[in-house]
Amino acid sequence: MTVQIRDMTIEDCDAVASIRVRGWQYAYAGLMPQSYLDAMDTAEMAVKVRGWLSTAGPSRVTHLVAERAGDVVGWACLGPCRDEGTTSQQGEIYALYAHPEVVSTGVGRALMAELTTRAHDQGLHELLLWVVEGNDRARRFYARAGFEPDGLEEPFEMAGVQIPELRYRRALRAITYS
Repeated sequence: MTVQIRDMTIEDCDAVASIRVRGWQYAYAGLMPQSYLDAMDTAEMAVKVRGWLSTAGPSRVTHLVAERAGDVVGWACLGPCRDEGTTSQQGEIYALYAHPEVVSTGVGRALMAELTTRAHDQGLHELLLWVVEGNDRARRFYARAGFEPDGLEEPFEMAGVQIPELRYRRALRAITYS
């Protein structure tokens, strides 16, 4: 089934909130405190997503959704790199999630292809992203998309637990996905 990628609209916020919550619960089970994952609320997340979308234009943040048969099944977000010491020619993928029911069906690849194309078109020379160290599925996905760990590691705290993250990077000389 064909995946269509388009800019996110305000009408997509509830679907994106569900994808974000379900995506976290699926991807981070066993990697983050289960009590935190169980307490995630789609309605609360929808309020956050609306806020993110309302600030997307002026801040150069791009929100994309993936659709299949009229249903939003994936979401990705790209913007300026937030890490110290980076330049305006480096962008950051803040998020890339597919609904758990469509993982490994091409939704993530289609979102990644559009993200890299848009980053390249914006004049960015490199993309960075952070991935939870134990998220092997995501790490394999990013490696297939041309990203490599750059050696920077940083933990963040989630419900009193330190979660290690690794930074990955990819040059944007060529737009390809294997």
